[in-house]
Amino acid sequence: MSALACPLPNPFAPADQSYEKMTRFLSGEAAHQLSHSDLERQLGEMGQDLLRKLMQAHLEMRRPGEAQEPVRDAAGTTLKPTPVHTRSLETVFGTVEVGRTGYSAAGKKSSLHPLDAALNLPDEKYSLEVRRRVAIEASKASFDDGVGTLEKSTGAHVPKRQFEQLTIRAARDFEAFYAERQKSARADQQDQQTDSILVLSVDGKGVNMLDKDLREPTRRAAAEREKNFTSRLGRGRRLNAKRMASVATVYTVQPFVRTPEQVLPEQKPQEVAIRPRPEHKRVWASLARSPQEVITAMFEEAVHRDPEGKKRWVALVDGNETQIRLLERLAEERDLTVPIVVDFIHVAEYVWEAAKALFPEDEKKQNSWVLEHMREILRGKATIVAAGIRRSATFRKMGPAERKHVDACADYLQKYEPYLHYEEALKRGAPIATGVIEGACGYLVEARMNRSGASWSLTGAEAVLRLRALHTSGDFDKYWEFHENQEYQHSHAANYANQTAPKVVPPPAPASKTKRPPALKIVKK
Repeated sequence: MSALACPLPNPFAPADQSYEKMTRFLSGEAAHQLSHSDLERQLGEMGQDLLRKLMQAHLEMRRPGEAQEPVRDAAGTTLKPTPVHTRSLETVFGTVEVGRTGYSAAGKKSSLHPLDAALNLPDEKYSLEVRRRVAIEASKASFDDGVGTLEKSTGAHVPKRQFEQLTIRAARDFEAFYAERQKSARADQQDQQTDSILVLSVDGKGVNMLDKDLREPTRRAAAEREKNFTSRLGRGRRLNAKRMASVATVYTVQPFVRTPEQVLPEQKPQEVAIRPRPEHKRVWASLARSPQEVITAMFEEAVHRDPEGKKRWVALVDGNETQIRLLERLAEERDLTVPIVVDFIHVAEYVWEAAKALFPEDEKKQNSWVLEHMREILRGKATIVAAGIRRSATFRKMGPAERKHVDACADYLQKYEPYLHYEEALKRGAPIATGVIEGACGYLVEARMNRSGASWSLTGAEAVLRLRALHTSGDFDKYWEFHENQEYQHSHAANYANQTAPKVVPPPAPASKTKRPPALKIVKK
């Protein structure tokens, strides 16, 4: 008779005992003396132990996980059963043990365990649910804070080094997830409104890195800085210590047609028109990928959303010349019409500096002058404005130092005039400001990556950026489902013939102590 043919003792007995202990405690006088918060904490600790014992009991029921059919590895070799191997699994309830039958052959250094595949156990000690919790905490706060939060809120114990390694593993299917989603023949139904505007926007944000993970030109500059006193700008600040993260976003928005007067009214209107909010927004950032790779991925995401070219596209930038050249080249290669618009707020900053130079002591004149000239720029007259403000500086006989900001403004307007056709964007109802991508730079990168004293490894920083991007884009739950499936394919299915893990023998029902109902008593009247 095989081991499975014998009835198992009740594996839930330890859990039953813990439950009875909890009910006795709750019914006793000691619990009646506790405040609700003390009661919650103590009950939480007891409940965590109960859940661990329930998890252990279930795993005992599935032990030893013998295969229902012959076991063959990926090379087609038939494997024979070996003694039961036991491994530890760190779960959110605490540490449990998993006993399972191994299968191996002569000359094989390791065994395959069909029960591991049935349970989709990870290669490392920590369960996939622990990894999911680590991914959530790592995306929110420092690794040290995440370790502490995990230990306080679960029964899992993950040291900092392992916490960072789990973070990196949690993010490793990021690109595969979006590539799989883009294989769809057409865009999602939710993104099918043909009158909507498809917005692409890209920016950059520096992240403090370990010297070994700086890009080569920056690393050389960092080595040079150590030779002189400029190596430190001040406490905690370093020159040439940042690597630029490329930040991208793609979203749709409903048209919002406006006039220059509506964009810049002389007085605050009593009723403000409700601006349409971005829809189906995806944002992400990468330190490992080049700007060209990130912008190319941005185009691929946009094409996935609009495969038939029915939407009106617009690209928003802050004036970075490299980004503009890449956008123009990729649009030309794909035969796409993608108007590029330089952020209106950046333009306004230059105009304000010019106004302060022309009217240094008159705030009222500054305001009226800026309003008048910004409206002209919104009407598509950037070149005319540039020439006019140069003449104003000349008429006032301003010296080179005095007119510095005036000339800078005029130079900016002339340089970017091809991308300042706001009159066309306003008529189409397209956005003219980069607020969405700037917000992404602040939240996605700056708020998490550039905390005081932080210096990142490239792999750790890239993983955290990916996890934050998934949360920000609302894709984390779908990604995690995909990630667990990928873990199964890589860690289990790929090890067996035909990439199919054999099914395991189902466990027998545990022996139970069935109590006979009490005999009926016949009462004689």
